[in-house]
Amino acid sequence: MKRELPTMPDTSSCERCSWAQGDPLMRDYHDAEWGVPQRNARMLWEMLMLEGFQAGLAWITILRKREAFRAAFAGFDPVKIAAFGKRDVDRLMADPGIVRARAKIEATIRGAQIYCDMHDRGEDFSTFCWSFTGGAPILGDGESRVASTALSETISKALKRRGFTFVGPTITYAWMQAVGIVNDHSLRCFRRRVDSERARGMAATTP
Repeated sequence: MKRELPTMPDTSSCERCSWAQGDPLMRDYHDAEWGVPQRNARMLWEMLMLEGFQAGLAWITILRKREAFRAAFAGFDPVKIAAFGKRDVDRLMADPGIVRARAKIEATIRGAQIYCDMHDRGEDFSTFCWSFTGGAPILGDGESRVASTALSETISKALKRRGFTFVGPTITYAWMQAVGIVNDHSLRCFRRRVDSERARGMAATTP
């Protein structure tokens, strides 16, 4: 089933990040999803895998193929993907709807196995992801356009220690921005204020 982005109020006259001012698909993704703190473990994992597929490509390429990715990868169900074998890899390599990169496909299968192993050991992936910020989003400066940070280096190393691949500091930082671990909306973007208020509410309830 196709997943719809949350319904948003009319924001046609609002200022937004420069990268979201062209393509309508990018604009809608920016307005409804990018930078919104994501707590669902499976969605955090799915986004990490998609960011890995983006390596060397533009995000709009992944966004346009997103539903095809979901169809090809069993709705990004880690349990199902963890059981994928050579026949599935061959099927995915023949699928024109996704990015056909064998190393990235195999990294996603391995990532699903790691996710399941963590779950079986009682380690929640969402709790793991948010542990690096004390459970609350952090506010980026919104203007520096950095590719990575000391925190993304730390998280990248932690992911690699668990066996994940395609999770270098740059990919990890892009993922952190996408799932709202860091609010990097530009200073004039209307989403910066909205997500900052949400972050303050989270900080107030985080031990």
